[in-house]
Amino acid sequence: MTWLIWRQHRTEICVLGLIVAVFGAALLVLGMQAHDLFPGGPARCGAEDCTASFRRLDDEYGYLENLLAAFYLVPVVIGAFLGAPLLARELEDGTWQLAWTQAVPRMRWLAAKLVALAGVTVVLTAMFTAVLTWFRQPFDAWEGRFQYDAFDLEGLVPVAYALFAFAAATAAGAILRRSLPAFGVAFGAFLAARMSVALLARPAYDTPLTTLQPVPVGGAKGWPASSAADWMIERGYADAAGRRLSATEYYDLEAAADQAGTNLNQFLHARGIQQVAVYHPAGRFWTFQVIETTLFVTVAVVLIGVVVWRVRRRMI
Repeated sequence: MTWLIWRQHRTEICVLGLIVAVFGAALLVLGMQAHDLFPGGPARCGAEDCTASFRRLDDEYGYLENLLAAFYLVPVVIGAFLGAPLLARELEDGTWQLAWTQAVPRMRWLAAKLVALAGVTVVLTAMFTAVLTWFRQPFDAWEGRFQYDAFDLEGLVPVAYALFAFAAATAAGAILRRSLPAFGVAFGAFLAARMSVALLARPAYDTPLTTLQPVPVGGAKGWPASSAADWMIERGYADAAGRRLSATEYYDLEAAADQAGTNLNQFLHARGIQQVAVYHPAGRFWTFQVIETTLFVTVAVVLIGVVVWRVRRRMI
């Protein structure tokens, strides 16, 4: 079975392996240059201790960080590229009539292919994620790991995304019986799921913390608990009693300070106005990673269940 699976899917595996190798080599070369900006290592460098190094990092490699935001699609491509032809190719080429009538039972044949290709998906994605995480260490020391272009690229979730795409593509292939449409369905399903989770579910994995502090008289020195590593959900203002101010109310105060010819911060401070920060602390990174990984892997298992159900009833 192993030899047959390799014969059937060696093209996809080799192409994906080459892509991961090329991207990985480029990231290693550029990453060594970026890491050289921090002789003591970026993890030991606080945002205030290595200001010059972080400025150089932003000037020289900031464009790369923006490009890396698109790399969260790489695990999806890996999973969908391997999952789409798993069943669809057999159905397109008619080889199911031979494969499913040999000494190897259909369910054993399916289990072997699922385990082998899911394993390749995990290995390739994990390798890519490891290199990308290492590359991003200087940026993470500066900005934290809750940024949109870090959370989706590091930790456990890239592997979960890849398994979700693999399962979605396999299920779509079993239903549509065509590889290319199955790939497109898996790609679209991931984008819809990921956007929904990132915008709606992820902020609600835990209750955000809320901190208030009086508006500084001498000018804003930063928001309360505004560590760059924290995930800031919302910033705003509240009155002395803690009631949140609407945008209209804040602009009215701003206009009143302007009419009075008074410094805005002094005007707000005199009236007990407070700054409000709603955020998730940086220490929740791994908790959120585990929650999101569990969510996507659970859906992947359900989709594989659909595949098993389809194969059991022959699909034809």
